[in-house]
Amino acid sequence: MAASPAAVCSMFARSFGPFACLSLGVFAILAAGSIGCNNAGQAPEPVAAAALMSPAELQKELDEVIDFTHHNRRLNTQDHAAWQILHGIVAYETDFVIRHGDDDVNAIQYLMDGGRLKGWEMEPGDMIPLTGRRGLRAIVQAGSKEGQGHYDQWLGYLSQSGLLPEAKIRVGANEFTIADYMAQIEWDVPRNPTREYSWTLMAMSAYRPTDYTWTASDGKTWSVEQLVDIEVDNGFDGAACGGAHRLTGLTMILNQRLAEGKPLTGGWKEGDDFIRNAIATARKHQNPDGSFSSNYFMRPGASPDLATSLSTTGHTLEFLTYALTDEELREPWIQRAVERLCDMFRATQDYPLECGGLYHSARGLVIYRERMFGPRTYEIPSRTAKAE
Repeated sequence: MAASPAAVCSMFARSFGPFACLSLGVFAILAAGSIGCNNAGQAPEPVAAAALMSPAELQKELDEVIDFTHHNRRLNTQDHAAWQILHGIVAYETDFVIRHGDDDVNAIQYLMDGGRLKGWEMEPGDMIPLTGRRGLRAIVQAGSKEGQGHYDQWLGYLSQSGLLPEAKIRVGANEFTIADYMAQIEWDVPRNPTREYSWTLMAMSAYRPTDYTWTASDGKTWSVEQLVDIEVDNGFDGAACGGAHRLTGLTMILNQRLAEGKPLTGGWKEGDDFIRNAIATARKHQNPDGSFSSNYFMRPGASPDLATSLSTTGHTLEFLTYALTDEELREPWIQRAVERLCDMFRATQDYPLECGGLYHSARGLVIYRERMFGPRTYEIPSRTAKAE
């Protein structure tokens, strides 16, 4: 028997809580065949290579899905926290717009100008000997769905938006720069109790050469390659989102290494091998319907829950869009994943989704679209649109 609308809304509230990323429109019950609630024991239907969309059809599908998420899943500074809004920035970078009071504002500029958000907890850091300036530290709130849940997560995400080191960031009455923020991260590397440097490497890929070394708060010399070694040694066991973020951070810094024309030897070679093995695993465990394993890179798996499948497929696709060449991204197995992910976005567009899975999935589609069809622009959502 199909669930009632109230039951479905209650299910999402229990699953995602008050900080789910909502869409505009009235909640509607999707057909059982769409949401998979009554198909838990059925394997996904296979998708034949011949059924793939033409390039023109695929570009249109991508633009419609990406635009819907940008325009209609509106976040605001009253109801949503830093966790939700920073993930929106992951997907749309400098084009991400949020509602503040009655105004639409650029999310990154709002934060840089000292805007307040639940979970956006920053504090003056230490006097950094190398710079002679006080650093800026983002407070970690492990396990939080409001604040920074992982060390260096916020700068790891912001660094991909083209922010220059000299860009100003206001915290209360104090003004810092992105360079101050980066210097504090380097100083604090030995203070990271989890030795999780996925987001640290993302920031390093934007602001440091790959041969860079520095002296941290323990008085020891650290290097980018050392962080790569630690991340590879950590593997997938207990990694956030099945290791997708670890793989993305490693891929970003290895891409930077290759762009510098430097060899992949030592720890760099081990990092590259780790990434290549993960690509092969993702392909091996891909489900017949094009989605990626609900168990990420550990083992095969298909979830009947669309929110779960969207998140795992999207996180995996995001990593692959950084790791694969343009030629590899054009292969049918990747297009099948992209088309299936677009299907899941459409099937859930009237439902709240957890922001991490939603926006990392959107990021995968955005990068894929740009690499296959070129860059694009976004319209600012209507000021009359209601923010959820």
